[in-house]
Amino acid sequence: MAVHGLDHNIRYFKRFRMERELGNDLPAAVLPAGFSWWPWQPVLLEHHAEVKFQCFHDEIDATIFPSLGCRQGCLLLMTEISRRPGFIPEATWLVVGPDGPCGTVQGIRERPGVGAIQNLGVVPGCRGRGIGEALLLQALHGFCRVGLGRAVLEVTAQNDVALRLYRRLGFRCRRTLYKAVDVAATFPF
Repeated sequence: MAVHGLDHNIRYFKRFRMERELGNDLPAAVLPAGFSWWPWQPVLLEHHAEVKFQCFHDEIDATIFPSLGCRQGCLLLMTEISRRPGFIPEATWLVVGPDGPCGTVQGIRERPGVGAIQNLGVVPGCRGRGIGEALLLQALHGFCRVGLGRAVLEVTAQNDVALRLYRRLGFRCRRTLYKAVDVAATFPF
């Protein structure tokens, strides 16, 4: 489409904003045998960034959010998240398996009483083992520990696996959003 004489290749990506109340009904966050939790510590920032890159660089979210498509972008994003005033260490975790770190999630306080899940991801070779569910539950328990009563997240509509997980764990769609992306800028030819 042409705007003011410039050619733009804008593509809109459908995303859902999902929410759930937090209470005593949260199941325990259980990892498969051979996997363990690493709670947030600043020295783990680069591990979070690397796992984030491995999780997202070949996924549609790297098109929507180009920082997820390169290691440096993931490092800058993780640095920014960890420095936000609302960053919640209790909701920020790495999962480590036999081959090293393989899952990540971050939590931030979006507004009073509400925690927002950020960048939940599991590396491709470890998917399908319940690690994503465990990460989400671990983050939600972290929100509860700091006194938050509601959790929110956003997910790309095409991510069927994530949508099924979020719905199964009580998240409901509250709003549909459209993220405009200049795909020519993201993928120069």
